[in-house]
Amino acid sequence: MPRLPLAFALAAALGIAGAGPAAAQEDVNKVNGSITANAGQAYGDLETVNGSIRIEAGARVESAQTVNGSIKVAERAQTRDLGTVNGGIRAEHGIQVDGHIETVNGEIFVDRGGRVTGGISTVNGSIGLVDTDLGKDIETVNGDITVGVGSHVRGGIKVEKPTSSWMPISFGKRRPPRIIIGPDAVVDGSLVFEREVKLYVHKTAKIGPVTGATAVPYEGERAPEE
Repeated sequence: MPRLPLAFALAAALGIAGAGPAAAQEDVNKVNGSITANAGQAYGDLETVNGSIRIEAGARVESAQTVNGSIKVAERAQTRDLGTVNGGIRAEHGIQVDGHIETVNGEIFVDRGGRVTGGISTVNGSIGLVDTDLGKDIETVNGDITVGVGSHVRGGIKVEKPTSSWMPISFGKRRPPRIIIGPDAVVDGSLVFEREVKLYVHKTAKIGPVTGATAVPYEGERAPEE
């Protein structure tokens, strides 16, 4: 699951750094405020506590981390790890991530032509891939997962059993997560479900062994509605 100690360490470190010497020029560190990596430019680490991060088209960034804010990555940008605690991460077409993408409370979406060498994980947020090559696993607790058309997950998929610390506040019964493996998608590794899920697998998709759920095959562009 998301490496939470790193995110909270970031918050503590930036709180201290605010009163100390300025960060190196190639890095951008803030406590309060958003950060923009301008199109076509190269940067080091982008880190903020309370603010969003925008990586514009063709920019190259070492990593982008925030605690309270979203991260948006424009087309053809290149970066390493992307992470936020409270916020979503959205990557447009043709991006390259040489690392992991992680959130706690926020959705993750990678558009067509995306390449991610690491894994993708969230606790309370949906995960969506379209024509994306993912090098490692997908992991969640309470989120939906869509491995969309033409995507290739070279690891597996795991939905962990929720504990009291990971349960979001809600009223009434929560529906089980929907796991959709779309047309011509491939999941090389095992699909492991430690809680109830609804698993839909397109007839043209290829998946590894399934534990904890029964796959419902479907045809057409969309999985069945519940």
